[in-house]
Amino acid sequence: MRLGAGLLLALRLGSAFAAEDLPPPRAAGDLSVSLTGANGDPVRGRAIVANRQIGLCLLCHTGPIPEERLQGDLAPDLKGVGARLSEGAIRARMVDSSRINPDTIMPAYYKTEGLVRVAAAFRGKTVLSAEQIEDVVAYLVMLK
Repeated sequence: MRLGAGLLLALRLGSAFAAEDLPPPRAAGDLSVSLTGANGDPVRGRAIVANRQIGLCLLCHTGPIPEERLQGDLAPDLKGVGARLSEGAIRARMVDSSRINPDTIMPAYYKTEGLVRVAAAFRGKTVLSAEQIEDVVAYLVMLK
């Protein structure tokens, strides 16, 4: 199924696809098809990674964002992630890292089904929109 721009999943808009609506990975741990059909914006992606109210990435990860203090050390350093993982592998981890590692503590940023203890106001909504996922992927791919 090709996801068009009119079908973006947005937390603020309250729409979401179930996991079965996502394009299938081409290989294990690789989601090589853009969720929006377009490339993301790495500048917006960096802002999402750095923002502690949106992505919360730096809660667990350290990243090459020196102006942000108190970065995490629970998860791999984001520096060089673009050299370690393909674009599809990064996207797959953002969408639902439990598809790769069932024991992960990383949240599924683009999943609405099979979650537990979700507040009523957030049920059926993704953490990040498809466009935001693509923006973060565009930024992380650049980190060689």
